[in-house]
Amino acid sequence: MKKKFIAWITNWSTTETRLHKFRDLRTEQKTGGLNRLPKRDAAMLKRQLSHLQTYLGGIKYMTGVPDIVIIVDQQEEYTALRECITLGIPTICLIDTNCDPDLADISIPANDDAIASIRFILNKLVFAICEGRSSYIQNS
Repeated sequence: MKKKFIAWITNWSTTETRLHKFRDLRTEQKTGGLNRLPKRDAAMLKRQLSHLQTYLGGIKYMTGVPDIVIIVDQQEEYTALRECITLGIPTICLIDTNCDPDLADISIPANDDAIASIRFILNKLVFAICEGRSSYIQNS
């Protein structure tokens, strides 16, 4: 089992540094820059890139601390929820029967184990967020 990369929100400056390193290594790999290095150095950087992809691949386009966080499994992502509470970031949580609805800013009662229900709810949330952003941009 791999160790989870935790506290990336509260340690945003460190996370941002790692994201820059990740983006630089990806650029080097795409342009063939790693192939020009000695084999040993290239292998080390490829391992580092693989490690960063595993832990930061899902947030590679983030440029700052999120405005809101959607948490699907409250028990599994309890650390992330505590980070959001500490930093005052609003949270939307899918709440199953084994979760505490008082921890989330907005609770959505749903089965957080069924992929179909998760997909349905996330699609609705993404649509609402995109619609809200477009109306905000039009009003600005």
